[in-house]
Amino acid sequence: MRPDPLSEAAARRHELTRAKAIQALRELDRAGAPVTFAAVASAAGISRSWLYTQPDISDQIRRLREKTDGAGSVGAIPAGQRATDASLHTRLTAALTRNQQLTDENTQLRRQLARALGEQRSSRTRSGNDPDR
Repeated sequence: MRPDPLSEAAARRHELTRAKAIQALRELDRAGAPVTFAAVASAAGISRSWLYTQPDISDQIRRLREKTDGAGSVGAIPAGQRATDASLHTRLTAALTRNQQLTDENTQLRRQLARALGEQRSSRTRSGNDPDR
């Protein structure tokens, strides 16, 4: 008795989908990218809901997701979006420069305030309005 052609086609489609999912999962892991249901589904061109129905694949996704969530991981930022050492250095240098500018401005404003308060105090004493007398 020959199997039903529709059943054969469904079985082939199922195996092809599994192969796509496993391939996408391996490629994401190899690239160091976050392994999530959404990422695997997107990379494989399949639905997330289908992934949840496959116990072995969904278990592997969860294991890899936990592995990248552990200590020493780079986090959930894909490698292509992570800041480079050069850009971090540039941003740090700019922040330090701005910090120094603000410190200088603060010092200048404190001196101006001290000078203004001193002038105000001396003008009160000259005019005889010294409240301490």
